[in-house]
Amino acid sequence: MRLATWNVNSVRARVDRVVDFAVREHIDVLAMQEIKCRTDQFPYEAFADAGYHVEAYGFSQWNGVAIASRSPLSDVETAFTGMPGFAKDGEQPAQEARAIGATVDGVRVWSLYVPNGRSLGDPHYHYKLDWLAALEDHVRETLAATPDLPLALVGDFNIAPTDADNGDPAVVQGFSTHISPPERDAFAALESAGLTDVVRPLVPTGYTYWDYKQLRFPRNEGMRIDFILGSPAFADAVAGAEIHRNERKGKAPSDHVPVVVDLDFGAADDDVPMVF
Repeated sequence: MRLATWNVNSVRARVDRVVDFAVREHIDVLAMQEIKCRTDQFPYEAFADAGYHVEAYGFSQWNGVAIASRSPLSDVETAFTGMPGFAKDGEQPAQEARAIGATVDGVRVWSLYVPNGRSLGDPHYHYKLDWLAALEDHVRETLAATPDLPLALVGDFNIAPTDADNGDPAVVQGFSTHISPPERDAFAALESAGLTDVVRPLVPTGYTYWDYKQLRFPRNEGMRIDFILGSPAFADAVAGAEIHRNERKGKAPSDHVPVVVDLDFGAADDDVPMVF
């Protein structure tokens, strides 16, 4: 299985580019974030013509997540256990379209768009931390119940977990979200819950996001905030990984690029000695 995650920053605006990438790179499962459309507005036909099944979840021109797969998708959920909502002043908290989970050929995949946080004093920052805490609880509960499950949490986490993951001079410790200690602690908590960043060991350098402003991409002043986190059963099957930096080039690119892993669930059998 070849699995990719990509914050596409409006799937309708970039549908030709996204489908072309999926076909050209032989992607079996593509998790998307920031589709920026209602569920019924998703360009299903373009993906179907390319041989993909799609499950999408979106409310409006903000947020939104989807999973496209060459194999059928089952057990679709649009929120994980305990996922909190967010409310403006005086409103009741409502869940946003930030998570969609599905099972593909025995692999449980969650496409996640973690809240941005906006600023350290903003209510959205506290919402982000609550959201991540609930996600950690969900991971712990899931792996406690099914420890051998190939589970992947993929998407835009809006966190640069180490200083090496931040090359944007505008993102400054003590003043900015994405790199604050509580956010980094929340990311580390997901790892302590049983997940592994399966890309870092194979691609130790490189960013996945560059702001459109201030020539951030030509200067390579980016951030690594898009991840594929896997359970032990998932991580053991990872045979390769790539960050597709060139997708930030060309006409009207997303500000994020795809992250891809290759999975081989039969690899463990290769090490078993033959008995005659």
